[in-house]
Amino acid sequence: MEFKSDKGFITEDFLLETTAAKRLYHEYAKHMPIIDYHNHLSPEKIAANLPVNNIADAWLAGDHYKWRAMRANGVEEKFISGNASNEEKFKKWAETVPYTVKNPLFHWTHLELKSYFKIDKILQPSTASEIYVSANEILSKTTPEDLFQAMKVEVVCTTDDPLDSLEHHQKISERAFKTKVLPTFRPDKLYFIEDQNFLNYIARLSETVNGEIKDLKSLLESIEKRVTFFHKNGCRISDFGLGNLDVEDFTDNEVDYILKKRLQKKELLPIEIQKYRSCLLLALAKMYHKYDWVQQYHLGAIRDTNQRLKNLIGADAGCDSIGENVAATAMVKFFGTLDLEEKLAKTITYNLNPSQNEVFATMMGNYAGDVPGKMQWGSAWWFLDQQDGMEKQITTLSNLGLLSRFIGMLTDSRSFLSFPRHEYFRRILCNVIGNDMEHGSVPNDPEFFGKLVQNICYYNAKNYFSFEN
Repeated sequence: MEFKSDKGFITEDFLLETTAAKRLYHEYAKHMPIIDYHNHLSPEKIAANLPVNNIADAWLAGDHYKWRAMRANGVEEKFISGNASNEEKFKKWAETVPYTVKNPLFHWTHLELKSYFKIDKILQPSTASEIYVSANEILSKTTPEDLFQAMKVEVVCTTDDPLDSLEHHQKISERAFKTKVLPTFRPDKLYFIEDQNFLNYIARLSETVNGEIKDLKSLLESIEKRVTFFHKNGCRISDFGLGNLDVEDFTDNEVDYILKKRLQKKELLPIEIQKYRSCLLLALAKMYHKYDWVQQYHLGAIRDTNQRLKNLIGADAGCDSIGENVAATAMVKFFGTLDLEEKLAKTITYNLNPSQNEVFATMMGNYAGDVPGKMQWGSAWWFLDQQDGMEKQITTLSNLGLLSRFIGMLTDSRSFLSFPRHEYFRRILCNVIGNDMEHGSVPNDPEFFGKLVQNICYYNAKNYFSFEN
């Protein structure tokens, strides 16, 4: 299947339906710098700063969005995650692109082609070879730093394991990149005490901090050593990716016993697992407050559901889904406990289940205070970061919170070519507000709303995070 015309559709006014929307985007949003405070880019590749070289590598390696679309289109796995050549994989993606129409991948693909390569053609089989050659010619001379600067990326926050040496971040800092590249503390492996690799991970943590972990006290002391190390290397954000929050009543003595039991390679009861997790969550959250970090919680995914593909490829094969867990009660207990003790850090939550939009939006308002926008309901995430999902998030936040204090978009991506997602969000934001202006549901005041748009796109995030410290 192909489009009869290969002419592009990403015009100057793409997604902008009214005069007010166009003015907001072109005069206020378009040229704002980017603070990408959550992504999965490789610090090693950023530090090496070698030419990206091949668009198939940049686009398809590890991109579970595209992998899912290609599988849905019947593409053989060897052309997705297998050993086919880059050109073969790219051409199979080009065959799939026309079938992604109305999927955000169709918009993202062509925004990226236009933004980075000035290519204004629709990617499809008849244009694949030409686009592959043209893009690769540019990428052969384009480094990650060049790509950051092309999109005015001011800050990039990668996602990093607590045991990471941060050597690549240190090299980046020494090279004086124009874009600030900072780590994010992601301790998921400490959370899943029942996992078969947990004991090996604890042993590696012991080696890293040069101290034996034999009980709860030594575990928490070891973790704080890593928090301190991350902080010294510019980290100001933590993150957790969880199916749901486990919040149970516990005592330190109980959790000490549970941890020792696990260190002795004994099997834990479900309630013991939940008590340990609750203790770890609260202990970490209090550390984040102590160091004035922002804590992020990505909630609601069911991961690695296809055992066959997990066996073939490993984790993160593109077989994740939206979960059904309702997080409201757990969030009340978790955030309420921290707030009562006055140890609640600035917090961003993200929900994957759209039926919980209102739950998350109202929950974050329960613990607001001290700092404008302290408790953030984050941008539409993962399966929801498309036009419909973003519009619903913007509308729900407007109805139940303060859109004006929102810290805006992030890429959550593994690709150096994903930064036009900020443009995508900005166009959608300007269209929603511009349409309200023209319809008379808000005052027709371009300067006021222009400033509001700039705050959401850039200034709110700049003020919210402590990157300058």
